[in-house]
Amino acid sequence: MITATAGGVVIEVRVIPRASRPGIAGSRNGALLVRLKAPPVEGAANAELIQLMAKTAGVPRRSVSIVSGDRGRTKRVAIAGISTQDAARAMDDAARAFTARDKP
Repeated sequence: MITATAGGVVIEVRVIPRASRPGIAGSRNGALLVRLKAPPVEGAANAELIQLMAKTAGVPRRSVSIVSGDRGRTKRVAIAGISTQDAARAMDDAARAFTARDKP
């Protein structure tokens, strides 16, 4: 799911556009499951994905880019300036926080 690169990491992502609650919802089939409020029209969902991943990883938006899959639900997202361990910790923490909101 998270692969180290020379300048950071690449994360396999599965997006669900038009979700009622945006956030990182865990993983599915070896990919990070990300729910987005934006529809998949004119790059709105991709822009929201970049913003969400940057905020979660604690890096500027310019450090996040979509490497492949910009027109599909399965994407590869590159994040520069972060280690594999830091990325995994940030994504796990975000997924836990997302699922904790469901519990009373």
